[in-house]
Amino acid sequence: MGQNFKYNKLDKNNAAVLFIDHQSGLINLVQDYSPNEFKNNVLALADTAKFFNLPTILTTSFEDGPNGPLVPELKEMFPKSAYIPRPGQINAWDNADFVNAVKATGRKQLIIAGVVTDVCVAFPTLSALEAGYDVFVVVDASGTFNETVRVAALNRVSMAGAQLMNWFSVACELHRDWRNDIEGLGKLLSNRLPNYRNLINSYAAAKKS
Repeated sequence: MGQNFKYNKLDKNNAAVLFIDHQSGLINLVQDYSPNEFKNNVLALADTAKFFNLPTILTTSFEDGPNGPLVPELKEMFPKSAYIPRPGQINAWDNADFVNAVKATGRKQLIIAGVVTDVCVAFPTLSALEAGYDVFVVVDASGTFNETVRVAALNRVSMAGAQLMNWFSVACELHRDWRNDIEGLGKLLSNRLPNYRNLINSYAAAKKS
């Protein structure tokens, strides 16, 4: 890094969220997180996208095959968002409709999560970086076969220039300042983090006393 390092912060006015291949079949391959933990992380990122009103794109690959359909929770949460069912392209960036949907957001920062990390996240991340986008990979809303594969995949994309984050840090960096909406951010975090709910409950009790 050194003297030439520039902190490229997530900007809620310049970011879009891409959910890539969170499909009912593929999600069974996720072994680096427990099923409940992974589902919570994905939906927490979805909550974050909605809270900050970020353009959101959903895509699937070959959903008529063994990969299965998009998980229903994401469809329900983003009924009006761009939804791109790719007929077969493994790399979402190889699908023109997907790329056009990304371009249509007008955003240059792409927050990406998907299944599996080493393919469905890594391939479009590398392609988007090559196309000039800033990419932020949400590691805990992306899953794969095991931790060894995850580490290799994340090393690959980070060495290419992607920033690695978790959904919690995404939410905090987008928000910037508690004073912007302490109740809103507090509710977002406490709904997905039981331990954080204890902090919010303590805060609420202290305000009443």
